[in-house]
Amino acid sequence: MEKERIDVLLGLQWGDEGKGKVVDVLTPRYDVVARFQGGPNAGHTLIFDGRKFVLKSIPSGIFQGDKLNIIGNGMVLDAALFKAEAEALEAAGINLRERLVISKKAHLILPTHRLLDSALEASKGSGKVGTTGRGIGPAYTDKVARTGLRVGDLLRPDFEERFKAAKEAHERTLRSLSYEYDPAPLEKAWREGIDYMRQFRFVDSEHLVAGLMREGKSILCEGAQGTMLDIDFGSYPFVTSSNTICAGACTGLGVAPRNIGKVFGIMKAYCTRVGSGPFPTELFDADGESLSDRGCEFGAVTGRRRRCGWVDLVALRYAVRLNGVTDLILMKSDVLDTFKTIKACVAYRLPDGTETDEFPFDCEGVEPVYEEFQGWLTDLSKVADEDEFPEEFNCYISFIEDYLETPVSIVSVGPDRNQTVLRKK
Repeated sequence: MEKERIDVLLGLQWGDEGKGKVVDVLTPRYDVVARFQGGPNAGHTLIFDGRKFVLKSIPSGIFQGDKLNIIGNGMVLDAALFKAEAEALEAAGINLRERLVISKKAHLILPTHRLLDSALEASKGSGKVGTTGRGIGPAYTDKVARTGLRVGDLLRPDFEERFKAAKEAHERTLRSLSYEYDPAPLEKAWREGIDYMRQFRFVDSEHLVAGLMREGKSILCEGAQGTMLDIDFGSYPFVTSSNTICAGACTGLGVAPRNIGKVFGIMKAYCTRVGSGPFPTELFDADGESLSDRGCEFGAVTGRRRRCGWVDLVALRYAVRLNGVTDLILMKSDVLDTFKTIKACVAYRLPDGTETDEFPFDCEGVEPVYEEFQGWLTDLSKVADEDEFPEEFNCYISFIEDYLETPVSIVSVGPDRNQTVLRKK
């Protein structure tokens, strides 16, 4: 049984922690990389050899030629966006047909799902969640309502009838919302994407993964978004539409809980958030602007400027416990190089004046209680070994490890895959 393990890598904050780079760094250790939830609302950015790639639906192990990449059943897939993403990779010399398979049980994002996403968000007025408008939520809604279409349905002779029924149901909702739209351009691109997608191998991914584990293959599950955007445990309702936590790997790939091995939790040395929703440590001053500028904090998919703040250890400890994290990966440490003073939130002051170090049901209106640290004022981007870390940075890492009761195994000091320091055990 010991060899039948899969490792999981996921974000511990509000997404955008740098998962794509870390998967690319870790991939050489694994035979298989699999995505288990989310859709093209997630953008995983990888930078190497002077080139930049943004992956939305395709696993980040795709750049390693001898690795199998799986789009799991827990994902939702937009054929048009998948085609655009895949063709860009093929133009860069990546042989996708040999490296990528798609679960038959993954759900399809239809053109009308995207229209519904925009219409429903517009109808919320000031209560907007801040979705990407990619149709993710409506696709998951249909999945739960048992009216969705899956990748495997493309193989059915009555697919067109099923598609027509779903489209008509969506259009009735759009009319009820008085939403004006022209479906033709979206549907044309989507149908071209469907034709392209049919060239790939559709698999029963749960059987495939089980067989790979029996063969002793090493598998890395790649999460999208972040723990604090989980539909059940995140800052609801300002969350995504899937389970972003480790348990999502079980349902999103068909893996038993006892088969989970290491859980790599990725966190930034500070904190960011895109879209609406509570953000206790958000900064509205020059420090916040500096974090945004130095960290190039713009959404990989939407281009939206990310909200920035100090690291929130209260939310992080909550995330570590939910996921059973065994190893922490500290990203973008170099962004803090120029700060004389660095802060970390260690508790919340609630609206009634009491303090807590537990993440509450509702974190709207809480005030962060900070611990302050002396900045290291050193260019970490040139550091290649942990022995070169300045003492102030070591103190910051040690405090994080003690508070979260979890070791920091990897430290990223820049965007390139080579700017990664593996810490000694």
